[in-house]
Amino acid sequence: MKRRFLFEEIIAKRHSKLGRIIVFTGARQTGKTTLAHHCFADYTYLAIDDLVKSRELLKLTAGQWKTLYPKAVLDEIQTEPSLISSIKATYDQFPETRYLLLGSSQFLLLEKVRESLAGRCVIMEIYPLTLPELTTESFADTLHSSFFMKYIRGEQGINEVYPAFSLDPHYAAKKKAYDFLLHFGGYPALTDKELTDDEREEWLNMYVRTFLERDIRDLVNFRDLEPFLKLQRYLANTTGSLVNFSSIAKETGVSVPTVQRYVRYMEISYQSVTLPAWFSNPLKKLVKAPKIHFLDNGVLRAVLQKKGTITGNEFESAIISEIYKQIKTCRLPLVCYHFRTQDGREIDLLLEAEDYFIAIEIKTTENVNRIDARHLIDLQSFLNKPLKHSFILSNDVRTHYITNDITAIHAASFLN
Repeated sequence: MKRRFLFEEIIAKRHSKLGRIIVFTGARQTGKTTLAHHCFADYTYLAIDDLVKSRELLKLTAGQWKTLYPKAVLDEIQTEPSLISSIKATYDQFPETRYLLLGSSQFLLLEKVRESLAGRCVIMEIYPLTLPELTTESFADTLHSSFFMKYIRGEQGINEVYPAFSLDPHYAAKKKAYDFLLHFGGYPALTDKELTDDEREEWLNMYVRTFLERDIRDLVNFRDLEPFLKLQRYLANTTGSLVNFSSIAKETGVSVPTVQRYVRYMEISYQSVTLPAWFSNPLKKLVKAPKIHFLDNGVLRAVLQKKGTITGNEFESAIISEIYKQIKTCRLPLVCYHFRTQDGREIDLLLEAEDYFIAIEIKTTENVNRIDARHLIDLQSFLNKPLKHSFILSNDVRTHYITNDITAIHAASFLN
């Protein structure tokens, strides 16, 4: 088991007055059940996707829940959401009861949890492993924050970056985790050292099939999966590109509203993230179309049945999804956008904080030069609050201080 950033927060929440009902949600196989067994070992574990057991549990009164299962983990709760009403009734009547609910999609948040448990639960999203978590060898290891996390928290400055990533004392471990993330993604099961690369690829292929057969069917009863399959492949092939719903509709043979609904299914099942375009000043000619990024590069490669070198767009998605995971996992006070003008000036990622912006350009190059910063120059003129700093993240091991406000850093050095 890898060390997780959420561990301390989970332990604190489970012992707090507000943690009587905790909800873990996230994609399948992100480690929710493992965290539950580790952090809630004294709770009774109930697998709700066991149909026989779930039917019997539905018959229990609140008093019986209190007597038989005063503390319990309910795994795969989205398969029998009616049980949430039972948990609510038990919570309201018996203050000593405590429950952990696990679900593999935001269906929980959008439906029963929001309706029944509003104000009664703590919701925690569990994402695939971040780079710092991937770098750990066991749960007992010390988990170090990335440069990005420290920079946002004001714990580390630009002048504290190594002049070359290769000078980092932990270079070998960080580079190994980075290469793994780009090739296989961040799902915990794949970090098993006994697995071969072929077995990891086989696992990812099975994961994609399971997602279609179980998670999507939890969300909606498809009579024909083929249009959704076409959309999934289309989004994988165009990851990181501007979204044109009309073009996608033509490619997949369904209506624009259906495409928009399918894209939403990808989001709420934690397979993709939609990056809205930043837009504030109506006098500036800015593109408003969003971008969609796959949330895990291993899954993206499995959808495409790809084993070779990743493309520029795939690399961009891998880096943006890693930043997104770190923001969400560590509660960093940032909102993610992309930025594009109608004449083609583009910033891959614009992070907005309460009183500043950070701009990030992503390049696959191993030799950054000044031309890679061209879209970052004078970006401040478009923005409505200060641009704190701009970064170019690439595969160049050297750190380049292109201007006082623009720094180029190896992506793994920035994110690990």
